[in-house]
Amino acid sequence: MFPLHVGDTWMEPLAAARMEALHVAEHPGMHRYCATAGIPELRDALLAKLRERNRLDIAGEGLVVTGGATAGLAACVSAIADPGEEVLILAPFWPLIRGIVRAQRALPVEVPFYDRVASADEAVAAIAERISERTVALYVSTPSNPTGRVLAAAWLEAIAELARRHDLWLLSDEVYEDYVYRGEHVSVGRYAPERTLSVFSFSKSHGMAGNRVGYVAGPSEIVQEVHKVSMHTAYHAPTAAQLGAEVALREGDDWVAAARKSHQGAAEETARWLGLAPPEGSMFHFVDVADRLDERGMLGFLEDCVDEGVTVAPGSSCGEAYADWVRLTYTCVPPDAAAEGARRLARVLGRA
Repeated sequence: MFPLHVGDTWMEPLAAARMEALHVAEHPGMHRYCATAGIPELRDALLAKLRERNRLDIAGEGLVVTGGATAGLAACVSAIADPGEEVLILAPFWPLIRGIVRAQRALPVEVPFYDRVASADEAVAAIAERISERTVALYVSTPSNPTGRVLAAAWLEAIAELARRHDLWLLSDEVYEDYVYRGEHVSVGRYAPERTLSVFSFSKSHGMAGNRVGYVAGPSEIVQEVHKVSMHTAYHAPTAAQLGAEVALREGDDWVAAARKSHQGAAEETARWLGLAPPEGSMFHFVDVADRLDERGMLGFLEDCVDEGVTVAPGSSCGEAYADWVRLTYTCVPPDAAAEGARRLARVLGRA
């Protein structure tokens, strides 16, 4: 079976950053509680990274380490949205964000976007059409999970100005920032620092999904509210995992470069099998399969995939407008296995 439905990384982390490389003798207290906003050495390294790479001028209290980006985004939504208020979500989207908004009793409003807009003006118009008096925030993902699109700086600047005009918070999901194959990753917080919460994760950047270490950066006053929510749910990200993350950040540039090269090769090879343009970034393909659906619908298509030994995720998990699409990742298995999975999917699609 070729499991292409879960967005994970098949590569093991940098050897020096693995749990087996950490010892109490060098890290006394590594199994105890730590500072709830994150261990000092990791926070210092992240603040430097945010300033140098993302061009975000973040003060110390504007950063909190969280239990992965998932917990970070949940804390952000809790901090900025009251029950009944609306959060716009650019679609298709990372499947968990819709449930995160609903869990806070806020209302997710889906904005068909990544496959629909071709200019900054169209992007702004698509978002503006969905804004109401109850809208308090906009969720943006670039590089995009699941489409692989990387939003250009001019688009992000226009979106930031729209958010400023309507007094909206921006939730900027940047967990795939290290995996851009064409174009350049730009943090939207450069253009609206006073209203942007930028969210990152070691899960994707350094292959440490099981460790649950992410971080949120933004204006100090709102990040302190995010910190409160985080502390009252998970208390803090695992201490030992934060130690590993600090090593990965400090020593892992070559590992990230190798992972990016591997993932880009897999992206291009799987795209070739599926007859798609290679993605600009992230770790996914998003495929319209409407012409292969019969009276059994999506369930029947997924059964056909399983019969071929491959699993993919239904597009409806990424937005109500995408019930005839599927999402697959090419990074959760080695490149040769991803290519074989794509070949089998292509056979189901009648493209091989």
